[in-house]
Amino acid sequence: QVQLVESGGGLVQAGGSLRLSCASSGRTFSSHGMGWFRQAPGKDREFVAAISWTGGSTYYTDSVKGRFTISRVNTENTVYLQMNSLKPEDTAVYYCAAAGSFLAVGPSSALYNYWGQGTQVTVSS
Repeated sequence: QVQLVESGGGLVQAGGSLRLSCASSGRTFSSHGMGWFRQAPGKDREFVAAISWTGGSTYYTDSVKGRFTISRVNTENTVYLQMNSLKPEDTAVYYCAAAGSFLAVGPSSALYNYWGQGTQVTVSS
């Protein structure tokens, strides 16, 4: 069983920055892709970013390209999401996810079998 715990959310003004962290336990972290998703009130959950098991490949949804950066430190079993130039439309609950299969990674939520509890990010205008 994999446990994922997110942290780092909060309230920030537009243009500000936050760094989300996701700590993983219960499985070999370094051999699986990781992703970040978000869900705004009244909307479906959407893909934000993903990173391969080596960290060599990253994926972003168009709306965050150039502003968000996903990274991972396998020796710490942690994945990060650095969010800069935040906009009010980035307001959502952000979820960390771990891929279910070895080497799987990408924007589809179907690839991810394990999810964290979420952390709230609120961007004020």
